[in-house]
This record gives sequence, structure tokens and C-alpha cells, in this order.
Amino acid sequence: MNRELEYMFVECARVWIPDAEEVWKSAELTKDYKSGDASLQLMLEDGTNIEHKLDPKTKNLPYLRNPDILVGENDLTALSYLHEPAVLHNLKVRFIDSKLIYTYCGIVLVAINPYETLPIYGSDIINAYSGQNMGDMDPHIFAVAEEAYKQMARDERNQSIIVSGESGAGKTVSAKYAMRYFATVSGSASEANVEEKVLASNPIMEAIGNAKTTRNDNSSRFGKYIEIGFDNRFRIIGANMRTYLLEKSRVVFQADEERNYHIFYQLCASAHLPEFKNLKLSSANDFLYTRQGRSPVIDGVDDTKELSTTRNAFTLLGINESYQMGLFQVLAAILHLGNVEIKDRDSDSSVIPPNNRHLTAFCDLVGVTYPDMSQWLCHRKLKTATETYVKPLPRLQATNARDALSKHIYAKLFNWIVEHVNKALITNVKQHSFIGVLDIYGFETFEINSFEQFCINYANEKLQQQFNMHVFKLEQEEYMKEQIPWTLIDFYDNQPCINLIEAKMGILDLLDEECKMPKGSDDSWAQKLYNTHLKTCSLFEKPRMSNRAFIIQHFADKVEYQCDGFLEKNKDTVNEEQINVLKASKKFDLLVELFQDEQKATSPTGQVPGTGGRTRLSVKPDKSRDSKSKEHKKTVGCQFRNSLQMLMDTLNATTPHYVRCIKPNDFKLAFSFDPKRAVQQLRACGVLETIRISAAGFPSRWTYQEFFSRYRVLMKQKDVLPDKKLTCKNVLEKLVQDQDKYQFGKTKIFFRAGQVAYLEKLRADKLRAACIRIQKTIRCWLARKKYLRKRSAAITIQRFTRGYQARCLAKFMRRTQAATVIQKYQRMYVERKRYRQKQAAALVMQTILRAYMARQKYQALLREHKAVIIQKYIRGWLARCWYKRCLLSIVYLQCCMRRMKARRELKKLKIEARSVEHFKKLNKGMENKIMQLQRKVDEQNKENRSINEKLAGLENSYTVESEKLRGELSRLRGVEEDAKSKGSQVMSLLEELERLRKELSATQQEKKTIEDWAQKYRDEMEKMVSELKDQNGTLKKDKDDLNRLIQEQSQQMTEKMARVIVEETQQLETDLNEERSRYQNLLTEHLRLEEKYDDLKEAMALSSNVSKPGHRRTDSTHSSNESEYTYNSEYAELEEGSRAAEDVTRGMDTSLTLKLQKRLTELEQEKQSLRNELENKEEQFQRARARDDAEFKKARGAELEYESLKRQELESENKKLKHDLAEMRKSLLGDAATGAGAPGSPAYKVLLDQLNASCEELDVRKEEVLILRSQLVSQKEAMHHKETMTEPSVYADDVNKLKDADELKQAYIGVKDTNRLLEHQLQTQRRTYDNEVEVLRGELQNVKEENNRQQQLLAQNLQLPPEARIEASLQHEITRLTNENLELMADDPTASREARVTILRRMVDLMEQLEKQDRTIRKLKKQLKVYSKRIGEMGAGQAEGQTSPGQMVDEPIHPVNIPRREKDFQGMLEYKKEDELKLVKNLILELKPRGVAVNLIPGLPAYILFMCLRHADYVNDDQKVRTLLTSTINSIKKILKKRGDDFETVSFWLANTCRFLHCLKQYSGDEAFMKHNTQRQNEHSLSNFDLAEYRQVISDLAIQIYQQLIKCMENILQPMIVSGMLEHETIQGVSGVKPTGLRKRTSSIADEGTYTLDSILRQLSAFHSTMCQHGTDPELIKQVVKQQFYIIGAVTLNNLLLRKDMCSWSKGMQIRYNVSQLEEWLRDKGLMTCGAKETLEPLIQAAQLLQVKKKTDEDAEAICSMCQALTTAQIVKVLNLYTPVNEFEERVSVAFIRTIQTRLRDRCESPQLLMDTKMIYPVTFPFNPSSLALETIQIPSSLNLGFLTRV
Repeated sequence: MNRELEYMFVECARVWIPDAEEVWKSAELTKDYKSGDASLQLMLEDGTNIEHKLDPKTKNLPYLRNPDILVGENDLTALSYLHEPAVLHNLKVRFIDSKLIYTYCGIVLVAINPYETLPIYGSDIINAYSGQNMGDMDPHIFAVAEEAYKQMARDERNQSIIVSGESGAGKTVSAKYAMRYFATVSGSASEANVEEKVLASNPIMEAIGNAKTTRNDNSSRFGKYIEIGFDNRFRIIGANMRTYLLEKSRVVFQADEERNYHIFYQLCASAHLPEFKNLKLSSANDFLYTRQGRSPVIDGVDDTKELSTTRNAFTLLGINESYQMGLFQVLAAILHLGNVEIKDRDSDSSVIPPNNRHLTAFCDLVGVTYPDMSQWLCHRKLKTATETYVKPLPRLQATNARDALSKHIYAKLFNWIVEHVNKALITNVKQHSFIGVLDIYGFETFEINSFEQFCINYANEKLQQQFNMHVFKLEQEEYMKEQIPWTLIDFYDNQPCINLIEAKMGILDLLDEECKMPKGSDDSWAQKLYNTHLKTCSLFEKPRMSNRAFIIQHFADKVEYQCDGFLEKNKDTVNEEQINVLKASKKFDLLVELFQDEQKATSPTGQVPGTGGRTRLSVKPDKSRDSKSKEHKKTVGCQFRNSLQMLMDTLNATTPHYVRCIKPNDFKLAFSFDPKRAVQQLRACGVLETIRISAAGFPSRWTYQEFFSRYRVLMKQKDVLPDKKLTCKNVLEKLVQDQDKYQFGKTKIFFRAGQVAYLEKLRADKLRAACIRIQKTIRCWLARKKYLRKRSAAITIQRFTRGYQARCLAKFMRRTQAATVIQKYQRMYVERKRYRQKQAAALVMQTILRAYMARQKYQALLREHKAVIIQKYIRGWLARCWYKRCLLSIVYLQCCMRRMKARRELKKLKIEARSVEHFKKLNKGMENKIMQLQRKVDEQNKENRSINEKLAGLENSYTVESEKLRGELSRLRGVEEDAKSKGSQVMSLLEELERLRKELSATQQEKKTIEDWAQKYRDEMEKMVSELKDQNGTLKKDKDDLNRLIQEQSQQMTEKMARVIVEETQQLETDLNEERSRYQNLLTEHLRLEEKYDDLKEAMALSSNVSKPGHRRTDSTHSSNESEYTYNSEYAELEEGSRAAEDVTRGMDTSLTLKLQKRLTELEQEKQSLRNELENKEEQFQRARARDDAEFKKARGAELEYESLKRQELESENKKLKHDLAEMRKSLLGDAATGAGAPGSPAYKVLLDQLNASCEELDVRKEEVLILRSQLVSQKEAMHHKETMTEPSVYADDVNKLKDADELKQAYIGVKDTNRLLEHQLQTQRRTYDNEVEVLRGELQNVKEENNRQQQLLAQNLQLPPEARIEASLQHEITRLTNENLELMADDPTASREARVTILRRMVDLMEQLEKQDRTIRKLKKQLKVYSKRIGEMGAGQAEGQTSPGQMVDEPIHPVNIPRREKDFQGMLEYKKEDELKLVKNLILELKPRGVAVNLIPGLPAYILFMCLRHADYVNDDQKVRTLLTSTINSIKKILKKRGDDFETVSFWLANTCRFLHCLKQYSGDEAFMKHNTQRQNEHSLSNFDLAEYRQVISDLAIQIYQQLIKCMENILQPMIVSGMLEHETIQGVSGVKPTGLRKRTSSIADEGTYTLDSILRQLSAFHSTMCQHGTDPELIKQVVKQQFYIIGAVTLNNLLLRKDMCSWSKGMQIRYNVSQLEEWLRDKGLMTCGAKETLEPLIQAAQLLQVKKKTDEDAEAICSMCQALTTAQIVKVLNLYTPVNEFEERVSVAFIRTIQTRLRDRCESPQLLMDTKMIYPVTFPFNPSSLALETIQIPSSLNLGFLTRV
């Protein structure tokens, strides 16, 4: 032992030391402990070093801390060190860090109130815990409830769940959830909704028994024990409630921040309602009894809504409105009574003022007189032996008496409600077992403790004793079971404390004795206690400073009780006359009922409030004792002791389950943990006592396999033996020297407290040493590897460096030599180049200089030569100018002289002209002058021409001066002309010339200005153009940018639109799937209701057969309605069930009867409306029928004539054939002897001619029959088109008659009818369009056919003999007229119906006659064959010797035999009407799927049924079609109901139902379904009936079968999933087994019978092969596999989220490996594209989450991006549950979890934690046509279907 202590208390070991604030504080040793040390050197978590002194006497060391891997365990008994600090720390870690409020402590469930609503109580959680072992799931109240329910069913022993704790710890909520679990899991045995009533009692009891306190807003102020009864099938049948310790004092007094009972505030809040006006209520602040706490409102609670909930609960429990109003009147009367003001009259009496408003209201409400009530409120009656007198009461006593009356009334009302609730919960069914739920106060201690605390603590002492005994018993049973020696465990026995209270002369006995004393008082009672127990009992003490108190040492703590008020509360008196006044009420029956058991000497359970502290009333009185006399009146203490004893007897007779509720803080803060308060409650509720008892024995228990797996590392190879048990023994003897530290049982090893921690430390040290050794070796290997790598690298670097240097030297030397050579040649080149440059420069300079000198000389010579020329021309020009000036002067002088002479001569001529003679002479001479002048002009012209020629010659000769001479010539010519005409024109010309010169100069100036402006403008324009070019470039760039941006935006918009389209498509698909899911859920609910309805009918039929044997007449309407969907053999059962329902209904409770009556009334009204509608339809039909008959009679005459004519023709033809036959016989008989019948003979030719004529006649008749039949079919289709219009409503009526009259089914039928109506409208439109197209095509085809027919008939008529031509022509004419009549009738819609009826009837008659003729012809043919054979036999001998000219001699002549061609099968099966039941029985009900699947083709029953249906359609028998389909559907339902748990059966009929549905589509005639058909298959299409409505029904049936298949698979897979996916260790050695507590979990070691992953894969393969053998559609198989994988993933993930031990790194690896195996299975089966893998995505991400790093923000971001398929709640739950298996792993910090929550805050998702395992994906049935030809199907004889005939 010392060696172990020294081994454990070493440096870095962690211990617990006491602390005043935190109770216990963690510290770490900084120095090893040596035996004999007086102190320990410790370091606290904050780094402070302290010295911990050891007790010098005991030398007790501080408590050791558990290893980190054990912290946060589900079961406190799994802790290696079991002590108070370990328990407190484990609870704190689970509550604060992991947000887990439930923890096991052995057999106790510790529940800590979170003061926050948690999503862990939904139906999904209930389903997850249902059927699970208690240790296999995380702690939960549902696990305790499931354990109780399971033990009740397994052991057939009653169970109890004891819920205890302080006020505000959550007792009521825990009890409520336990009852909800029972109600959900077990269901109800009847239709009375007992489980709802049990749950409905909670709001009632909370309203009248719960109140707000400083510790709890909904504190239960009474204890209750509810027994939930179950029948032999363990379904709830009823309940019973017992109450304890109602706190009546709260009715009249409330402390600050507290309230009265909720019901008072609910009434005040609803005072405005009309039905509450007569209660005269107002606000709660207006009444004394509701305003004392000054807190009338609870945050978040609507009292008006709560009252509505309470009233609904009352109604559900059968308390009608009148009783409810009576209850509310009593409650309102109590409030008014509290407001009655009592005043002093004098010091010894009091009075109530007259006309007190509240007292008046009280009297009006309870129906008593005002004077009587006011009298006895202020007086009391005293009785002596001889007389009776009335004594007035002082005001204080009168007030107390008033309050006592209020409390007494409320207590009576409370008991009355409890009694009626129990009546509502009790049923007539015999109770087989029960589960009791006890919700009672925990141990209480306050500053002032009185009688109520004494009773409560007394009850807890009894419960603790029972708890200790039960724990001890379980320990003893475990040790005896394992056959290990055990000693009596020392535990606290509180029997002495119980004896102190309840034994003879105990506290209660002394109290009762003092109450009987005339002058008994609290002081005298206290003295008796001191005298009796102070010296004799160590548990009883007297306070030092008080003589009116006493102390009792309870199991939890010492409690000091104040004696004040004990006697008064124990007596619990009330004024008798006040009760008599209330009992005298005649207007209020309920009040009289409340006090009907009151006796004359009434002293009911009530009390007068004490002077201080809390006050509570006792339990309700024991009704088993008769209290008629005053002497037998029981005190409150006696009543409570008896009730408690009854409770203990009940609990001892049951198997108890314990729930201890802990209040974490006094401030109602969410997830806030106060260690001091928690430790107080743990000590008080017995949790630490449980730990102590466990620690005293062997708390740690391992199976040998688990021990071997965990501590294999501590064993050597030689220690491992084949026997695991022997191996463990040998190892333990070496590891633990003290044999008392462990014991070996049959299957387990038992360890003392601390031994597991010791072994864990040994294991950790071994692993640490191994890790160090592995690290040392690895580091050495890595270092040497690194050194060798560096050495090799250094050598390589040196080698390459030296080589590089050598290469560099050689390169340098080569470069130096090369540089020298290069320099030599470079220098030579430079010098030679410089020389050549100088030489070239000199030559160039010389050349340039010489050229310059030559050019200078040349320029000088040239200038001299040009100067001479210039001089020559200048001198010539000057001479010419001088000559011209001289000439001009001479000419001017001549002109002047001549002008002067001319003037003189003019004067003379003017004088001469004045005479006539002279004028005449002058005229004569003028002609001559004119002639002369003309000649002169001509001469001058000639001269001018000569001059011009000369001038031209001069111009040619003098080219240099041509321009000047040309100008001079022009000027001379002008002058000459001016001289000839006008002399004055020269000046004007000169002036004009000058003006033009000025204009020219001005123009030139303007031109220069314009040129300057143009240049400036050009510059500006160029600048502007350049700017515009720049802007254009910028704009182009912007344009390109915009185009690129537009393209990008367009691309983005395209992508966005594509994404939006994809999202909308996905949303539409999701909506479609949701709609399908809702529709299929409705089908499931409908199926469930049908099954329930059938079960009820069977049960009622059985009860009817037992109680009233015999037969009653069935209702004809019911029978006709049910005939569509039920067998004829089931009619009697249905009717008997309906009759039995009436008998059972009489025994049901009132509420159910009222509901059924109301529903019956609605159904009757609906039935009447449907009947009226049916009558209206019948009347309309009768009128239309009468109208049709009238029109039909008109056309009947012509039809009869035609039919008679046709009949005569056929008869004549028949006679003719008979005549021919007679002639033939005669001819044969006459010539028989002569051999005339031989081939070639006349008789033989006659026979052949007759035979040919008969064959031709037969062909003609067949053509006629075919024509008439096609016309008949088309007309019938047209007629039945209207009939199918009404088919949906008829079908809906039929469906409605099959279903239960429930709103859900009516809604379903309505939706279905709407869908059918829309589909029918669509089909009608499509049919109309198709008909129009077909009409046009038909007309064209008819024209062609008519043309061909005419040609054929003409050819045939030419070939026929004359007598046959008339018949053929007549037949052709009949056919033509018939077709024309049909066309005319189609053109006239008004007469179409009558015409169709007429033609149809006529055609039917003709067909019958033709069939008769056909039969006659067949008979004749047979006779002809017989005669032909005879003829052949007769002529055989003659043929041997005779040959025809065209035959060889050696070839025998055989007679001609024409065999009858067999008719091809049409793929139909004919059966008789009476064989239908046999068909259904042999093909469906008695068919064995296994044999059919193996030996026959897949889907054979579906093909056979469809072929039978085709024949019914072919013969146009609608009744046969309807009954066949109905029988098929009902038979499939029946076989599924009978063998619905057999997977092969369900799979077989799912495949056949789908195949039958596909056949109905494939052969429906709809083009959409005929694309893949062959021509032959299209010919087999249904021709007369549209079965679209039945296709929908069969599709619904297929959906129901699919859901049944999924349920069947789920039932098979469910037990395998958790074991195979989670618990089984697929990869051996990866998962480590942690220490477990009292509740052992399922081992991961595979035992015999344990499911593994291979079991799941084998089962999946079996499912798949079975469906493939049955011919299930591939797409349907994919949907089934997807659903299977969803179930596997959902169940696995849900269990992972509810099991803390499964959330580890190694388990994540196991899960991922298992998922990979499932994916491999999918790959092998070719099902990777079915979507099954995606259903496992949440499980895959959860496994990845267990394995990724969980430390930094980057890890958080990675987790958020990775876990897209998990919800935030699931991610946080996995992180909270993550548990290291070894010390080397780290826990997830709280800060990291908060980071994850922050990052995932914006996710929009459901807060649901678990996946819905009941969810079924909506199923679809894609059309899958069959290539199998119906006519090739053979029916095996094994099916016993010989009555079917192939057609």
C-alpha cells in the first residue's frame, strides 16, 4: 500500500484540496511525497505555490484527481477515484463545458436544471432511446423511463421512478417528460386517448398546485405519485394520482417575489371574458390573496392562454363546462372571502360592516345567506357537557378563522379535482402492471424550520432508507452473481433517526399526545421532547440558546426546528359552523359535493398560519378509516405517517429508479454552476452516499476480454495464454501485490476504488516509456540519416567545387592567351584603320578643294557671259523704247492735224447738207463711197492678215520676247481698233486696267490674309484633329473596356441565370419531392387508418360473435357500396363489425361518444346530400332515357324491315347450301359403285366446285363480319367515351365507401378527384385533337379504300358464277349503305346517340346470325372433309392403274386434303365469372413467392392478371373488368397485411404490382407509352376501356407496398446498424476500451451473435438479389438502396450524437472505413449513381470532424467549410461529446466550440439535432415497358390455373 501511495504521490501528480469558495481546488505536487512527510509542496492552477499541512493524527493524504480521460464520464461510478471532489468536478465539466445536464451515478440519474430550453426532448430523441439498453446511450430521463418500461415488460414487475430535489431543481419537468415518454412509446390500448389524458392532467395540476417562488417560477407546492397502468400488451390503459403535502398556507399568504397558485391569476387575467362576468373579478392586485407577493406577472407567461389550456384539459378529462364554471365560482369566492374586512367592535369581539361588497359576492357565488356567514365569521360555538353557547372572536382570531376557511375550501376543491382526474384516467380494462412516477420534495433546511419541513425531511429519511437498502441489495446481488466473497458494506443507516420520529414515544407520538391535552402547548411539548430523547438518543439535540427548538441529525445535515405552531398545525382546526353554513347551500350543488364527507365534529386538513417561516398543509385525509366520531379524528402527523407508510409499501413492491434533480444556482442563471449549492444538494439527495457505498466495495468492474484489450500493453508475450481469464489473473498478481484490491468473478474482475487509476498510470507510464523509446530510436535514426546525408552532401559539394575551380583556372589560362592574340590583331586593325581613314580624308579634302576652285572659276565665266547677254538685251530694249515713244508722238501729231482738218471739212459738209440737191448728190456718191470703203476695208483686212502673219513669224523667231511682243501686239490692235471706232475708249481701258491692278493687289492682300488665316485654321484644325484622335482613342479604349465589361457581365449574367435556373430547377424538384412525400405520407396515414379500421372491425366482430351470436340482416346500401372493393365473402364480417361498433360505442366514455355522435351526424348529412344528388342524377338519366326511347322507336321500323330482309336472304342461302349438300350426297351415293367419285370424275368436280363456292362464301362472310365488328367497336368506343366521363366520380364514390369517414381521407379524396379531373380534361383535349386528325386521315383512307374495294369487288364479281354475283353485289351494297348511314349520323349530332344505338343493335343481331351461319359452314366443311376422305379411300385402288396425261406413271396420286389453319393466340386468357375467386386465391393469396421467383419468369402473376383483364376488355364486360381489378387490389392488400413482415413477399408483390401498372400503361393505347412497342404489341392494346383511374389506384397501392417494404427492411436492418457501424471494431486494435461504470455498454469485441459490418453487407446483398430475382425495376431498386443507405446513415449518426463514448478519433477512423466498405458494395452492384452515397454524407462529415484538428481558427474555418451536410447543433454536439480514449489526445476547448458557433451563426437551418430515421424519400415508378410478347406466355401447371383458356 505504501509503495502504491509513493508511486501515485509523485511530482506532477494532481490532487484536490479543500477551499472555502470553490469547496475543492485542484493543485499539483511539485515534490515527491515520502512516507513520514508532514506536508506536501503544491502549486495551484494559477501558479501559486503553497504548502499543504497533513493532519498529524490521521496523516490522511489529499484526494487524488482522476486521469483526464476519465473526466466528463457519463457514469460517476466509472471514475477511478470515487470521492466528493471528483463527483463535483465531473458534474461541473459535463454541465458547463459539454452542456450535458444528465449524468449517471450508479442506479441514480443526476439531472441539473439548465434554466434554459434544450432541444433534447423531441419525438426524434424518444425514438432514438426507444428499445435501447440504458448503458448504451448517453444519460437521459428517457433512458430511465425506457429502462423502467423494459423491466416492466421483461420481468412483469411494477416499476417506480422516484424524482426528488429542491424547489426549482426541475422535478416536475423530469416527471412530465417521463410520462410523455411512456405515452409516446407505449401508445393507447383503446381509442379513448388515455395517454393524452395522462398528459392533460399536467396543466390542471400545475394550475391548482404550482406557484411562483423565489427559487422557481413554476414550483410544485405538493407531492404526487402517479401510477400509469398498462395492459398485458403493455399499452397505457389508465392512471391514478395520489397527492401529498399540499401547501395550503400559500392560499392566504405569499412572501415577497412569490405568487399564489397559478389558477387565481389565470382567472383574474380572463375576467373580461363574457362567461366570467358573474364572478365579479378584476385585476390580481385588487385581491389580498394575490397581491401580497407583489409579483403578479411571470415573464414570458400569458395567464389568459394558460387558462385556455387548463380548460381544454378539463374538457379532455370529461369535466364539462358546468362543473368548470362551478370550480371557477369556488375559486372566485375564495378571492372575495380574502377581501372581507373584519373590524374591531371591542377588545374581545369583532364585526363585519353591513353590505360588505366582497362578502356579498362570496355569498352570491356559493349560495349562502349574508347574515349567517357574517355571524359565524366573527363568532364560534362552544359546547360543554351540559350546554352550548356562542363566543365572539377578536379581530385577529376572526381573521385567522376566515383564512382557515379559505384554505379548507381550497384543499377540498384540490382533492375534488384530483378525485375527478383519477376517475377520468381510470378505465374498465384490467390493469396488468403499472409504472409509478413520484414527484416529491427533497430534503429542506431553512433559517426557520417548522412542522412542514419536519414532515418533508421525515419523508426523505424514509426514502433515503429505501434507497440505501436498494443500493445495498443491488451490490449484494452483483457479488453473488459473480460468486465472489463479500463482506457487509458499512453504510449510513438512518433507522435510528426514523425511530426517533415515528417509534413509540417518538416525536410524532409525543406531539399527538400533547394535542389531546386540554391545555397542551408548544412549550410543554418541547419539554417532553427534552426529557424523553435528550439523553437517550444521540441524534436529538437541544439548542444552547433556546428552549423552544430542537435539533435532529438527519442523513444529510443537522436541522433545527422551531416548536412554535407545531400543535396548531398538527390539529388543523376550522370553525364547524362555517362549514355547516356552506353545506346548507341550496343553489350551489358543487359546494355541497365538496363537503359531503364532512362530519359534525369537523376538523379537516387545514391550518392557521404560523407566526413566521414557511407553512404547508398536510396530505389529504385517509379515506380508508371511518371518522364518524370525534374521538377517532386523526391528526395531520398521524395522517401523514400513514400515507407515507402506504407510499413506502408501494415503492417496496416495485423496482425503483431514481432521479435526483440538482439546482445549480439560486439566481436561475442558464448554465451557471455554484459548487457550494451543488455539494449541499448532492449530500442531501444521497448521491454522495451512493458513491461512498460504491467506493466501499468494488466500484470498478471489467470483463476479462475488456481488461485484456485495455491492458495488453502491460503483458509480455510469454504472459499471453489462450485462456484470457488465466492471463488476466497472472498479470494482476504481478501488477497489484495486495490481493484485497481486486477479486475475480465468473465473468468480471472487480477492483477497489483507485485501482483503475493505478493501472491506468501503469499503462500510461508503459506507453510513455514505449513512446520515449520509439522517439529515441526514431530520433537517432533521423539524426544519423541526417548526418550521413550531410556528409555525402559535403563530399559531393567538395568534389564539384574542386572540379569547378580547376575548370575555372583552365578557362582563365585559355582566356588570357586568347586575349593576347585578340589584342595583337585588334591593335593592328586599329592602326590600319586609322591610316586608311587619314588617307581617305586627305583625298577627300583635295577633291573638295579642287572642285571648289573649279566651280568658282566656272561661276565667274558664267557670270561674265550672262552679263554680256543682259547688256545686249537691255540696250536693245532701251532702243526699242525710244523708237516707240517717237512713233507715238508722231502719230499723235498726225491725229491732231487730221482732226483739225476733219472738223473744218465737217462744217463745210453740214452747210452743204442742208440743200436737197446736195443731199441727193451725196446719196448717189455715197453708194460709191460705200463700195470704196468696203474695198478699203477688205484691203485693210488683207493687210492686217499679212501683218498678223508677220507678227506670228516674229513670235516664232523671237521666242524669248514672245510674251512681251504678244502684249504689245494686242495693245496695238486695240489702239488701232479704238482709233477706228472711238478714241475715248483708251482712257477707260487704262482706268479699268488700273482698277484691276488695284483689285489684284487687294485680292493678293486678301489672299495673303486668307492664307494666313487658313494656315492658322489648319494648325488649329490639326491640333483639334490630334485632340479628337486622342479622344477617339480614349473613347475606343473606353468602348473596348465597356464591351469587355458587357461581355463579362453578360457572361456573369448567363452564369447567374444558369445558376438561378439550376437552383429553381432544384427547388422545383425539391417541391415536387416534398409534394410526393406529402402525398405518400397521406397514403401511409390512410393505410394505417385502414388497418386500424380493419382491426377494429375484427375486434368488434369477435366481441359481437361472443356476446350476440347469430346473424342480422345486412344493409342493402352498405352492401352495394362495399361491393366494388371487397369480396362477397367479407360482407357479413363488415356488417357484423358495424353492429359490434354500436355495442362498443355504448361502453366508451362521454367525450368520445360526443365526438362520434357529432361525426355520425356529419356523415348522415353527407350521406343524405349524396343520396339527393344520386336521385337527381337518376331523374336526369330517366328523362334522357325516355327521350332516347321515343326517338329509338321511330327508327325501329326501318331497322326491323332491314333485319327481316337480311334474315330471309341468309335463310335462303342456308337452304341453298343444304340443297347443294343433298345433291352432293346423292351424287356420291349414286356413283359410288361405278367409281364416279374418283379425281377427274363429274362427282368429284361437283364436289370441288361446291367446296370452292363454300370457301369463297365463307371469305365473303368473314369480311362482312370484320367490317361490322370494326364498326361496332368504333361505335362502342364512342358510346363508352361518355360513360368514362362519369367514371372518376363513380370510382371516387367507391373509394369513399371503402375508407373511414375521416377528414384526412376526405381531403385526400378531394385532392385525388381534382387531379383526376385535371387529367381527364387534358385527356379530353388530347382526344379531341387526335379525333380530328384521325377523322381527316380516315376520310382520305376511306376514299382510297373505297376505290380499292370497288376494284376488288369488280374483279371478284367477274370471277364468281352468275348466281353468286347477285349475292356479292347485295352484300357490297349493304356494307356501303351502312357506312353512309354511319357518316350521316356523325354529321347529325342530335341523332347520333339514337343512330348509334340502332346500328349497334342491328350489328349485334347480324353478328349473331353470321356466327350461326359460320358455325353451319364449319359443320359443312367438316362433313366435306369426311366425304373427301371417303372419296380418297374409294378411288385409291383405281388410281394405281390410271394416270392422267400430265402425270408420270411412277408418281401416285394422293387425295387433296385442305387442313384448317389454326387461329393465332391474341395474348388473352378467358375465365368464367364464377372462377374469379379461384383465380385470385391461386394466383395471389396462396402463391409462394420463393418458388415463383426461382422457377418462373419474373412478373408472371402480373402478366396473367393483365391477360385476363384484356379478355374482359375484349368482350366489353365492364363489370368483369371492375371486379377483377378490385379483387386484385384487395387481395394484394390482404396478403400484405397477412405477411407484411416477410421481405420476399413484399418485394415480390411490389415487383408484380409495378409490372401490372406498366402493362396497363404499355397497352393503354396512349402514344406516349407505345413508342417502344412492337406492331404485335400495339395490336394487343385495350380497346374498350380507359383504365387511367385504376392506374392511379394501382400506383397508390405500389406506393403503399414500397413503404411497407422500407419498413420491413428497416426492421431487419435496425438491430444491425449500431452494432455493425459503431460498436464492432472492424479494424482490430485501433479503438481502446475505456473504463466504464456500473451501467456497462455494449462491447466492441465481436462475440457470437453480435452483428458486424459483414452482417449488414450480407443483408444488403440478400435484399438486392431478392429484388433482382423478382424482376423489380432497376430504377426502383436504386430508390430502395438509397433509402437503405439513408436509414444506415441516419441511425448511425443519431447514435453517435447520443453516445459520448463513440466520439473519439479512433471511432472516426472506424466509421470512415465502414463507409468505404459500403461504397465498395455500391460499386460492385453498379449502384454508385443512385444517390445512396450522398445520403451518407452527414455521417462521413461527422467522422471527419472526429479526426481533424480542433485548435486554431484555421481549423474552425476548415470545419465550417467541410461540414456542410451537418447542422450547427450537430457539429457543436459532436465537439462537446468528443472524448479522448488515451491521455495523448486532447479535449476540445470551450473557446474553440464558441468560435465554431460564432462562425455558423448565419446558417439558416433547422435546429433539430437528430436526423429523421422515419423519413422515406418519395418514390416514383418510371415507365418500363416489357419486350415479352403476351401470346408467348405459358401458364405452368403448378399454379393450378387450368380453368384459364388461352385466346
